[in-house]
Formats: sequence, structure tokens, C-alpha cells
Amino acid sequence: MWLTGLKIALLGPENRSMRLPSFTNIRVTLLLMALLCFGFVSLTQLVYTRSWNQTLQVTVFPMNADGHLTTADYINTLSTDTFSTIDSWAAREARRHDVDLQKPFKVTLGEQIWNLPPQWPENANPVSVLFWGLRFRWWAYRNTPDDNGDITRIRMFVLYHSGADDKPLSHSLGMQKGLMGLVNAYAINQQTSQNNVVIAHEMLHTVGAIDKYTEFGTPMYPVGFANPTKYPLFPQRYAEIMAGQVPTDNGSSYMAESLRSVQVNQFTANEINWIE
Repeated sequence: MWLTGLKIALLGPENRSMRLPSFTNIRVTLLLMALLCFGFVSLTQLVYTRSWNQTLQVTVFPMNADGHLTTADYINTLSTDTFSTIDSWAAREARRHDVDLQKPFKVTLGEQIWNLPPQWPENANPVSVLFWGLRFRWWAYRNTPDDNGDITRIRMFVLYHSGADDKPLSHSLGMQKGLMGLVNAYAINQQTSQNNVVIAHEMLHTVGAIDKYTEFGTPMYPVGFANPTKYPLFPQRYAEIMAGQVPTDNGSSYMAESLRSVQVNQFTANEINWIE
């Protein structure tokens, strides 16, 4: 052993670098390996979640976003039954599109998370959003480790707000890579049904659905209309889930009050592989 070390020490710098990998090379290699693993897992998740041969397990993790006692009281009233309308709604819509799987999703209530996720960057740009995404995934791993190794588990992190400050909620989001959603919701009993609309919207993002509303929040025609061939076109009876609003006239719409008035149209059904 000491002879080998002596030979390496006696080598010139140029030969020594040929024998020993540099720290930079090791770091780049490890990064590439991590990216390959992440890419493989993401591809596997994409295939399995969109095959619709088994019910996808969705766990809702509530968080007290503002620390108010009223928010805490609301969270304490939550149960799996609070989100059961999402299950029945998804089953209803799957039947409308002739999906063989009777129950596409099973939503259950997970444990409350006390550590809040990293905040969305102010004046977001592609670089800051990229770093936020990495921090968010690390936060999700630390707070909800996947002990069972289930690559099809969807995690919905719901930040509940009391609404006492009268400020509008931050934008919610859903990520297909990692099967995670971050939802901002009101801790108000009268808002529970609309909260479920938002949760369902972000949940479908994780399986490939894309938004169908304009920068002003109004549904895009025809992709954001539940029934784009209806005559007369207005008023629509239902909201399309990825638009979230019921169009009443050209440029006018209102937020769906519950999933009873929300449908999955053919565009979204195609994106999530319910139809071809």
C-alpha cells in the first residue's frame, strides 16, 4: 500500500490528474446520476399514473398558514370524509368518458404538517422558480418521506388561511414531476366545497392536465368550456375543471361553487389519458 502511495506522490501533476479524478468531475458525475434517477422516476410515475389500471392514492396534508386559532379549529374538524366529494366527482366524470376504472382517485386526510413550505419567490423568473422547485421537493421529502416507496402516491399540501386579513390567496399549483400539489385554501366551512374544486384542479395537474383560463382568469374557448358545442354557447351550465369558472357571457364567468357544477371536457380527458 505504501509503495502505491509513493508512486502517486512521485508522479508529476499532469500524470497525477490522470490517475485521480478531480472533485469537479466527481461532483458533475454525481449530479448527472441524480438527474438520471430523477428522470427515470418521473417517467415511471408518468406511465403508471396515466395507465388508469389502479386507483391513485391521494393524501391531503393540512397546514396552518397564518397561525390563527380559527384556522387551527377548522383543521381539527377535517376528516377523510371532507374530501370524499372529490372521489365521487372523479368517478362520475370517468364514467362519462367510458373509463373502465370505477374509482380513479382515493383521497384521504394525512397528518398535519407544522413546517411551512418555502415561499413562492417574489418577481418570479425561470431561475428563481427552478431553485424554488428544488427547495420545495426537498421540503416535501423531509416532511413526508415515502416510506412505502409508492411511486404513484399523490401528495396535496393544503395551506389553510383564516381570511381575516381580507387578502386574496396566493396562486395554487400542481406538479406532474413528483406528483405534488400546493393549494391555498380558506379555513371557512362555507368555503369547503370550493376548496375541493381547487384541490381537484391541482390534483389533475399531477396527472398531465393543463390550465385552460386566460391571464384574466376567464375560461379559454373552446378548451376551457365544459360544453364548447352548446347552442347557444352562453350561459354554460358547468365549469371545466381546468378553467374552474362557469362562463355566463363573452368574457364573464363565476367561480364554480362545488364539484357538482364541474366537468372534465374532452380536451382535459385526452391530456390525462382518459380518451385518445
